[in-house]
Amino acid sequence: MGDAGRVLQSPRRTLTGRRLPHRLIQLYAGLALYGISMALIIRSALGNMPWDVLHQGLAGRLGWSLGTVTIVVGALVLLGWIPLRQRPGVGTVSNVVVIGVAVDAALAVVPAPSSLALRVGLLAAGVLLNAVATAAYIGVHLGPGPRDGLMTGLVRRTGGSVRLVRTSIEVAVVATGWLLGGTLGIGTVVYAVAIGPLVQVLLPRLSLSPASTPTRTAVAPLPPG
Repeated sequence: MGDAGRVLQSPRRTLTGRRLPHRLIQLYAGLALYGISMALIIRSALGNMPWDVLHQGLAGRLGWSLGTVTIVVGALVLLGWIPLRQRPGVGTVSNVVVIGVAVDAALAVVPAPSSLALRVGLLAAGVLLNAVATAAYIGVHLGPGPRDGLMTGLVRRTGGSVRLVRTSIEVAVVATGWLLGGTLGIGTVVYAVAIGPLVQVLLPRLSLSPASTPTRTAVAPLPPG
């Protein structure tokens, strides 16, 4: 789902190595936390992450749960990888399912606060948790999310810059979601500004390779949308 300017692309998408159990645990914990962070930001009602503006708008129009829409959109985006010749990993497929299930579960237990102070608190907690979750699941090198793979595939096929392709995708997604009734607001801006620097700080600390030593990188991805 989620947001993602420069995406870490690693050749280590293999299900081997002594660190595999640790990597899988971190993968699924990160994806679950990502869904929870989505729910916190949505409950703040101050503006959703870019792709969640679209998810929420579609959910309202179709009468589906947000998690169901997230899964369906993720699957459709993954189909878009085929002409781009992108290769998914176990993390890519897991991303489609786990985040959707987690966001529905979290929305079922997290109430919508009426106080502005509580809403701001939910937004801040959601953005911070999203950064941790993003660094956690990307750092295991088991495949990018479907939305990030779409972006990197388009960059490779079109020769456009990451910034231009990413911005074009997210502007189209946000505009469509807003027209459908999704929540666009200050929270959307806060997320867009804060998430890149946060992930850049956290990713080296949560990056794991199949070998016995952590992989540290100087290039941090912007998170999935």
